[in-house]
Amino acid sequence: MFTGIIQDVGSIASIQREPEQTHMTFTTALDMASWQLGDSVACNGCCLTITAFPDVATFAATLSQETLNLTRFSHALEGDVVNLEPALRMGDALGGHMVTGHVDGVAVVKSVKAVGEHREFRFTLPESQARYVVVKGSVVINGVSLTVNLVDGCDFTVNLIPHTLSHTNLGALESGAEVNIETDMYGRYVERLMQFSDGEFE
Repeated sequence: MFTGIIQDVGSIASIQREPEQTHMTFTTALDMASWQLGDSVACNGCCLTITAFPDVATFAATLSQETLNLTRFSHALEGDVVNLEPALRMGDALGGHMVTGHVDGVAVVKSVKAVGEHREFRFTLPESQARYVVVKGSVVINGVSLTVNLVDGCDFTVNLIPHTLSHTNLGALESGAEVNIETDMYGRYVERLMQFSDGEFE
């Protein structure tokens, strides 16, 4: 589990693509002294398992075909900047919201508007995911926990403060950019329960 509070902005150091999977290494300025093989790290919001430590500033992970199908990592490039958050530990502050690291798909930046020192981002996403986004609900964009301000069909807006703009890779986003998105899991549980209560599977 994660909180959606980014701890470092690293980068993709290397990419090795295979027919059914892709191996990537990531650089980070975080202290990895206590990290172990098998630990989880959210990379642009996607929960990845550490498979190796090539050096003191780099960790490696293997991305399955399912992960590649659902995230922007399918066409990532070496040098791309990546938001990083190690897995939540007992006693850590819950500054964002409970994030699983299970990316639902890719959303697209529709517009960016300056509002004082802040920026209002408008995203659009497929209808299959849009139904889980609600006003004042939580959403995760490239691993960043954000609050939904407005919902309009398959579009929604969020407001980013200067700290978020300067401490994550969201500040560099422009119209047309793609991002990983994780919607609120509770909507999916409610939907699943309603399917059974309506007798859909009888």
